Amino acid sequence: MTQKTCILVGAPMDSGKRRTGCLMGPDAYRTAGLAQALRDLGHRVEDMGNLTPASHAPDTGLTKLHAPNETIGWTHRLIRAAEQALQRGLPIFLGGDHALSLGSVAGAANHAARQGRPLFVLWLDAHSDYHTPDTTDSGNLHGTPLGYVTGRPGFGGFPKIENPVPQENICIIGLRSVDAAERAALQQTEIHRHDMREIDETGIGAPLAAFLDRVAAADGMLHVSLDVDFLDPMIAPAVGTTVPGGATIREGHLVMEMICDSGLMTSLDLVELNPFLDDRGRTALLMVDLAASALGRRVFDRPTRAFT
Repeated sequence: MTQKTCILVGAPMDSGKRRTGCLMGPDAYRTAGLAQALRDLGHRVEDMGNLTPASHAPDTGLTKLHAPNETIGWTHRLIRAAEQALQRGLPIFLGGDHALSLGSVAGAANHAARQGRPLFVLWLDAHSDYHTPDTTDSGNLHGTPLGYVTGRPGFGGFPKIENPVPQENICIIGLRSVDAAERAALQQTEIHRHDMREIDETGIGAPLAAFLDRVAAADGMLHVSLDVDFLDPMIAPAVGTTVPGGATIREGHLVMEMICDSGLMTSLDLVELNPFLDDRGRTALLMVDLAASALGRRVFDRPTRAFT
């Protein structure tokens, strides 16, 4: 595999939902050995440390949205960080909750547009995250990134989306918790979406292979956003949005190995890790292993884990 420059971008963002703990995620990934795992695969690693949000108005708590101004500040910062990191290598955004993708994906889309290439997004998640500030019942903005980057209305105060990601360039795999409003909205889109029943019936490889073929045919750049809750909570408990019936360890590794084989991934999110909910670092270690699979680790190279 070609050596890459992997740029670790810590985003200790906890404003996208009310349950706290994701701000500890970036350092948990570091403690779990992400940088060394990537170096062992022959990659260069740069660690930008942990970002802070751009200056923003204080949140008053007087709207249904949770911490919208802080989230706007993070979005500004992460758009710029993504644009800058993509000029030098492959950024890995260490979350932080999934609201960080408001910025990471928008920044990646800006970079791709400047390269004259389309951006594709692979969304590995139990949820579709297609809400807007107007449609969300919970007020948690970690449920809105795909709504934002595709240019849905209602994001007043957020940075203007300069390069909306075309709906047909998005593929969601792992769905098993979509509320009625999101389902109705998604059914009107060209977003490719594959729930766990389809995966049970046909396997996870077929829809992913079809999507990767489309990316390759378009000479696209590929942003992969991996949410902890894509995985079954029995194997990845460190997430505040657990939904039973998620991907297995083997399904997760297969997805990442196929991404690696394609050579298409240009940026990666690792999001929603809440170390406060973990079991002796098990989820952090698994997420590091999955990232390593996406960047070249093979079956025979995997370490044995002992949790006793």
